[in-house]
Order: sequence, then C-alpha cells, then structure tokens
Amino acid sequence: MAEFTLDLNEDQKQVRDWLHGFAKDVMRPAAAEWDEREETPWPVIQEAAKLGIYSLDFYAQQFFDPTGLGIPMTMEELFWGDAGIALSIVGTGLAAVGVIANGTEEQIGTWIPQMYGDADDVKVAAFCSSEPDAGSDVASMRTRAVYDEAKDEWVLNGTKTWATNGGIAGVHVVVAVVDPELGSKGHASFIVPPNTPGLSQGQKFKKHGIRASHTAEVVLENVRVPGHCLLGGKEKLDERLAKARERARSSGEAGGGGRVKNAAMATFEASRPAVGAMAVGTARAAYEEALEYATTREQFGRPIIDNQGVAFQLADMRTQIDAARLLVWRASWMATTGKPFTSAEGSMSKLFASETAKKVTAQAIQILGGNGFTREYPVERMHRDAAIYTIFEGTSEIQRLVIARTLSGMPIR
Repeated sequence: MAEFTLDLNEDQKQVRDWLHGFAKDVMRPAAAEWDEREETPWPVIQEAAKLGIYSLDFYAQQFFDPTGLGIPMTMEELFWGDAGIALSIVGTGLAAVGVIANGTEEQIGTWIPQMYGDADDVKVAAFCSSEPDAGSDVASMRTRAVYDEAKDEWVLNGTKTWATNGGIAGVHVVVAVVDPELGSKGHASFIVPPNTPGLSQGQKFKKHGIRASHTAEVVLENVRVPGHCLLGGKEKLDERLAKARERARSSGEAGGGGRVKNAAMATFEASRPAVGAMAVGTARAAYEEALEYATTREQFGRPIIDNQGVAFQLADMRTQIDAARLLVWRASWMATTGKPFTSAEGSMSKLFASETAKKVTAQAIQILGGNGFTREYPVERMHRDAAIYTIFEGTSEIQRLVIARTLSGMPIR
C-alpha cells in the first residue's frame, strides 16, 4: 500500500524554491513601485517570461502535476512575493482555464499559446464574465451573442466589467447569453481574437489593492467572431441548450430542474482552489513580516512576542494559514484525481483561505502598530491586497451559498 504523505517531492521542492527566489529577488523589490504607479508591470512579466515562469509550458506542467499541488504551490509562492504583480503574471491563466473548461482540443491548442506570446513578445489574455448589473448574479447577464448563420459568425454586444487585463489583452474570452429564456444555463463562451473590430477598453478602475494588476471594462459593439470561436462548438452548444430547455419544460420554470453546465461557473469551479492558494500566499507573507517584527521589536525591555497578546495572535495566524493551505491542497488533489466536490470542497477552500488572508493581514498591522499603518512596511499593502480575495471569483457570501446548497441538495443556479 502506498504511503500517505503531505511532503512535496523533490521536483516540486525545486520548483517551489525557484519560484520563491523569483518572488524574493524580482517581485518584492518592485512591489511598492508598481503599486504606486497602478500600471501593469511589463518588465517583471518580461523577466518571468525569460525565466520560463510566464509560459504555457510551465503552467501546463503544473496543471498536469498528478498530485494536484503544482498550481496551488505556484500561486502561493508568487502571491507571497506580491499580489498585484503576481496577478499580472497569472491573470492570463483564468482565460486559459476558461478555454480548457469549455473548449475543444483544437481550440485549446490554437488559442492558449497566443494568450502568452513568448519571451520576446509577451502577451496577456482576459476572461470577461462580470457585468455592471451581473456580478454574483450571473443569470442577469445582458451581453448577447447572436448567430449569423449566413456568414457562420457570432455577433456580440454588451459591456463587461472587472476584467483582469481587459482591453490590453490580445485574446479575450467572453461569456455571453445565447438563449435569454434559460437564464444562466443559456450562456456560452467565445474567443475574441486580437484586433477584432468593435472590442474596446472602457473605464480602467483605480483600486484599493492589487493595483499593479490592470482591471477595466470591456465594451463589445457588434463584435463579429467566426463560428469556430464558440468554445466547445455549435453542435455541443445546441445539444446542451436542448437538454436545458427540456429540463425547464419538465420543471415548469425557465432555467430550472437539475444542473446543466454553465460556461462561467465551469471556469470558476476549476479556479477557486487556486484563488485560495493566492490568499494563503498573501497571508503567509504578512504573518512572516509580523513574526520577524515581533521577535526584534522591543518594548519595556523585551521583544513584544514575549507578550501573550502578541504571541497568541501569531499562534492563531499560523494555525489558520496552515488550515487554509490544507483545504486548498485537498480541493486541488480532488480536482486532479477526478473526485467530485460533493460538499463544495472547492468553495470551502476559497472561502476559508480568503477570510484567513483578510484576518491575518489585519492582525499583522496590529502587531506592527503605527509602523504597520504606513507604506514603509509591506503589511499595509498586503492588507489592501487581501481584501480582493473575499470578492472576486465569487464573494464569501456566494461561497457560503454554494456550500449550503450543495450540502442540502438544492440546485446551484
């Protein structure tokens, strides 16, 4: 019988140490500058590409790690370095996951390489799902995709918001409504190739945290894409919509009756443990800063860690971080080995890790006192960055809803 272990193997340790070195030597020295500039850190992405960190090959290797730990390990180390820069480096991955979750093998092979470019010509990609009136409520999505059978083209119209790399990306993956009567089950994902007429960047957001990551609206005005840009193909879409309509008729309500794959939700379900790993990385970074400060800062003639009020906080911080990591690793292992999330384990990992990051970074500021409130120390930036984890890719409230409905057997709409 195989021995149970939570130890990383030697290959994984080498990758982890390599990523940690990049995060420590390249990302951290640049973090404050790009946070202040609120711009995409192209030089850092370029350096990551030259080293092979920002590449299709690297992420494919981690994605296909048979233990499932390659991606969460990568995310934790990069986000330990800096969340804003890290999101600029890994943001393309959400669009790639959207293609992997919904596309054919040919589409995966065609479009994902174009999302990254190469070390001499770096590209980024964007996943566009949220809208001004449809964030958590994906059933309220208004962006429409209409099929022009005569030209075998899809015509997209609408506005997307909160899109990482939106407008500056080469390839955009856009979720749109193809059958409004089916609610969230009437959605499909489309590739919008580089330089497609009608796609433009709207408002660029000035954010509380992760400010080195570009976030903007994407406006689609009569954007025409070839039929082969429908992820999964039209035959598969028609089959899925027919099943959804039949279930809606049998249940007596549009969009009701059983679960049918939804394009946006399929992407989020696949990526939630990775977001949890991002949160673990930020929490760990703040904890380490607080621990070092507490062991070197003296008050009343002794290090402040000698005070139980500080020591107990650090004990709780470390315990919560380790628990969050274990939840993330479990969900990642389950996803890789094909075990279903019967208790919404993916959402559990994202919920607990994101809430842990917010709490731990706030405790780090408290331990550093006035220094923690200044930009001279990185915990202030980490705390601002951590706020996003309980919001994007499903708020904490949505995660709790998913978990509760999964446990109760109610449909997740």
